[in-house]
Amino acid sequence: MQNLKKLKGDASHRKFFRKKSNYGNSIVIQAKKDKFKNLLVYDAISKILNKNKVLAPKLYLENYKNNYIEVEDFGNKTIFQILKKSKNKKLLYFKNIIKLLNQIQSIKDKKIRNFRNKYYRIPDYKNEILIEEANLFCDWYVKKNLSKNKRQDFNKKFKKIIKTLSLCLKMKKNVFVHRDFHVSNLMLVNNRIGVIDSQDALIGNRAYDLASLVDDVRLRTSKALKKKIFNFYIGNQKKTDKKKIKNDFEILSILRNLKIIGIFTRLAIRDKKKGYLKFIPYAWKLISLRINENEIFLDLKKLLNNNFKKNL
Repeated sequence: MQNLKKLKGDASHRKFFRKKSNYGNSIVIQAKKDKFKNLLVYDAISKILNKNKVLAPKLYLENYKNNYIEVEDFGNKTIFQILKKSKNKKLLYFKNIIKLLNQIQSIKDKKIRNFRNKYYRIPDYKNEILIEEANLFCDWYVKKNLSKNKRQDFNKKFKKIIKTLSLCLKMKKNVFVHRDFHVSNLMLVNNRIGVIDSQDALIGNRAYDLASLVDDVRLRTSKALKKKIFNFYIGNQKKTDKKKIKNDFEILSILRNLKIIGIFTRLAIRDKKKGYLKFIPYAWKLISLRINENEIFLDLKKLLNNNFKKNL
């Protein structure tokens, strides 16, 4: 006897169900839209993670033709939920997460056979993708909040600044980047940390996932804790240029949070998922925190102050 129970969705077009049977639970992921990425790539990336001893949901069954896969059930306990309740053990958890991140960033595999017996190669995180993502801020947030006359001038200046910032990145683009590496996508599974939502992985800058983790819009943490997590990461790197990582961390944190403001505005307008709007004020706060740490942000700070002063 088995049954399906619909689970709470996320920011994607996927639907999730918990399947109960005599053999235990599993998760059914349904995706009619972007099913190549949401089903086939999701499983390929999970295979690469598992191959490298990083816990990710194993595939039990695929029915690509009918738009779903069935994968291992990691339960309901996210690291986010644990940290929300924990006051004293936050740093300990983050240290374990950093160790996991180091393990992920040491992965050398870039391709694997997917369940259709074809090779999937993880694409590169090119600057063009980074710029395109940051421009979602213009496409959705700016469009909603600035008049047409102001918008044209803002967008022109913004896109020029973002392109310049992307050229100021100093680290090599040579590590596995999850791209959504934050505590809501990390699960506690039998005292191990499991990784979910990996379908957007690319090969890119090691500072990106660090920025996702430290400057996470969903989990408010103190400046002191952010600094400790960052320094713990630095301390775990054998050959590290601290200035280069700090430079890239700050740039990528700002670009990521501008992207997030754009995406969360899009979710509210296009997809009627208005619950994500509550995270935008903290995304602005994180941008404000990083924008004051480096002179390379002076032009961006001036532009944002002139148009969104109340937010910074």
